Amino acid sequence: VQLQASGGGFVQAGGSLRLSCVASGRIFSSSVMGWFRQAPKKEREFVAAIRWSGGGTYYADSVKGRFTISRDNGKNTVYLQMNSLKPEDTGIYYCARAAGGLSYSASRYGTWGQGTLVTVSS
Repeated sequence: VQLQASGGGFVQAGGSLRLSCVASGRIFSSSVMGWFRQAPKKEREFVAAIRWSGGGTYYADSVKGRFTISRDNGKNTVYLQMNSLKPEDTGIYYCARAAGGLSYSASRYGTWGQGTLVTVSS
């Protein structure tokens, strides 16, 4: 499986962006798709995840109520709708796949997309 993320850009605080992650190849039903982000000089952090089968969703506390993760199984695509963006949301956003079930740790995700840059100005 290869992942291709897109949708990043420059937005003012309070604005919205929708990220997309298209997967080539089969995504097994046991997979979990996640979004992570990495700000300059910071470690990569968990943002949100969704179970490919069943659609259960999980969020970091910092984005709850503002971000929504969803998937379209027919299009092999995962989305991250980001509303009420804040300057601290700035970073490179990566989509990733975990074959072994839900995890908030980047080390458990074996497949990564190339990242898309989100910049939120104050």
